[in-house]
Amino acid sequence: MDSIRNIYRIGKGPSSSHTMGPQHAATIFAKRHPDASHFKVTLYGSLAATGKGHMTDVAIKEVLEKVAPVNIVWEPEVFLPFHPNGMKFVSADCKGLTTDEWTVYSIGGGALSEGKGKDDFFYEKSIYPLTTLTDIQHWCEKNGRGFWEYVEQYEDEGIWDHLRLVWQTMTRAVARGINHEGALPGPLNLARKAPTYYIKARGYRSDLCNRTMVYAYALAVSEENAAGGTIVTAPTCGASGVLPGILVHLAETHDFNEERVLHALATAGLIGNLIKENASISGAEVGCQGEVGAACAMAAAAACQIFGGTPSQIEYAAEMGLEHHLGMTCDPVCGLVQIPCIERNAFAACRALDAQLYAITSDGHHRVSFDRVVSVMKQTGHDLPSLYKETSEGGLAKDFNTEE
Repeated sequence: MDSIRNIYRIGKGPSSSHTMGPQHAATIFAKRHPDASHFKVTLYGSLAATGKGHMTDVAIKEVLEKVAPVNIVWEPEVFLPFHPNGMKFVSADCKGLTTDEWTVYSIGGGALSEGKGKDDFFYEKSIYPLTTLTDIQHWCEKNGRGFWEYVEQYEDEGIWDHLRLVWQTMTRAVARGINHEGALPGPLNLARKAPTYYIKARGYRSDLCNRTMVYAYALAVSEENAAGGTIVTAPTCGASGVLPGILVHLAETHDFNEERVLHALATAGLIGNLIKENASISGAEVGCQGEVGAACAMAAAAACQIFGGTPSQIEYAAEMGLEHHLGMTCDPVCGLVQIPCIERNAFAACRALDAQLYAITSDGHHRVSFDRVVSVMKQTGHDLPSLYKETSEGGLAKDFNTEE
């Protein structure tokens, strides 16, 4: 299991798998072939099916066209064996002869893979010896430590600086989002809601204000992501509003200091890392349960951590956050990270708060473990038909008319 830095990637939306990953791949290929006369990029499977709505072609051309003209080929019906988000980059010389071919996959959260295991160009050495939450929890209880201390034990000394930058980026995204009015880009002409929710929340009584403010902050980041703004994957762009929606609100209302917030981020990162390691955070691979569901588990764990929960209570909160999103499909309307993605972030943030409250009120003992839910989520994702995994061919996206 690699560093939690790879769970928290800072970049521009709207999609970590369809925008950030392909752009990173294009950057690598452009550096390899600075003298190319032409590029051809073939997009496969889910990457091709919703790539136009996610601006995949724009992200790739933005890099490669600085070197040479680019031809994008869309193959939504062709799924390469390793992952639904496949890409093939081809470079050619001035005579039109192929000089190189490279197949790579955008596997979720902005990460890339060649599907070659330890021979992979993107292979990162595991830094964590334990890869189940059950084992990590036992380590914590045996040593009298918290989950964030397990993270500190195995990450390098720069991890806190990285998490500090993550926190700063999250708070800035919230601040931009609650003050940014107007419609989001794309054919849906979807109006931003965060500014309105924020203003209305301030006029409500305290109990309604708290819940509505969480909505506002989660919406703010999700709308910034949908508009191509700078956000933090947590664990993906499409689910980037859940964790900051919780943490920014709690930091404001309870005056938690930065150190406590960073510890919560470390705990949340560990939860996201375990889901990525043992299942997937890719909507194209397992549906939205791997994105918003994972984000809810991360946020529930972070909230439980920040309120002083024990390792068993934090594990329980994370388990509920993921369990109650099992089977959630990834069916973006028009291939955009807008409907139903944005609202899902807001609701998942509040569900995370409910999960932490339920868990921290308990003694932490329960029947179904977090690790078991992760395993079930993986199997459920594999059982879902492809039309429910970021292809916009089924579910809410099916037969949608933008003029309705």
